[in-house]
Amino acid sequence: MIVCSRLARGLAAVAVAIMAVAFPQAGSAGPPFLTDDPEPVDLGHYETYVFTQWDNAPATGSTVTGPAVEFNWGFLKDLQFHVVAPLENVTAPGMPGANGYGDTEIGVKYRFVQESGARPQIGFFPMAETATGNAARGLGNGETWYRLPIWLQKSYDNGKWTVDAGGGAALNGAPGQYNYGFGGLLVQRALGSGLTLGAEVYTQGRPAIGTTATTFYNVGGYINPSDQFSILFSLGHSVSGQSHAIGYFGLYYTFPRPAKP
Repeated sequence: MIVCSRLARGLAAVAVAIMAVAFPQAGSAGPPFLTDDPEPVDLGHYETYVFTQWDNAPATGSTVTGPAVEFNWGFLKDLQFHVVAPLENVTAPGMPGANGYGDTEIGVKYRFVQESGARPQIGFFPMAETATGNAARGLGNGETWYRLPIWLQKSYDNGKWTVDAGGGAALNGAPGQYNYGFGGLLVQRALGSGLTLGAEVYTQGRPAIGTTATTFYNVGGYINPSDQFSILFSLGHSVSGQSHAIGYFGLYYTFPRPAKP
């Protein structure tokens, strides 16, 4: 039973690690997508997400994150502070589940190239997954680890089409975990002021013992009842590697009201 319990905790920790990478961070990308964008929150503005996300993987178990809160603050020009505070519900095959507070994500996004003409905007978005979750119960990684991506974005047809792409490295020294690369490509189309839809391909290397490199196909978008409030959603599935079904649903609010273009 001790061996089984350790195995279950290990599988649950793997599921948490996969979710943390599968859902990096309405804007033009980031939630509800896996691929992020280089655009920080405007100076002096704030945005919040209340969301749930899930990953069902028959081989390693399932993780449901939520309710969770993401907060972003534009505290300098082209520089954003970012934090995510999650509750986690984790299950591993053949073992009882666990729920509680997970690992806290903290990061900054810095846009160092502005979009102009044929040139995309480019940003660096390093994040630390701080070890606040109980690893013994499978609710956290056990050690703080890091994601170091660079994201690019280019808009077309007066902003009706947007392409985001990029990737980076995850550095995880916890027992049973690996360093690996990840990256994605996302295309979105604004269908009027109230609806945006997108599709992406996202891939990541092998994150831990008992896992494989995995590529996802994901579709989703956001409904915008106002210029301050959005409803976000996505559904996806792995197309290579271990089987995963993933999803995201969230509510977004930004303040103060965005300036008119």
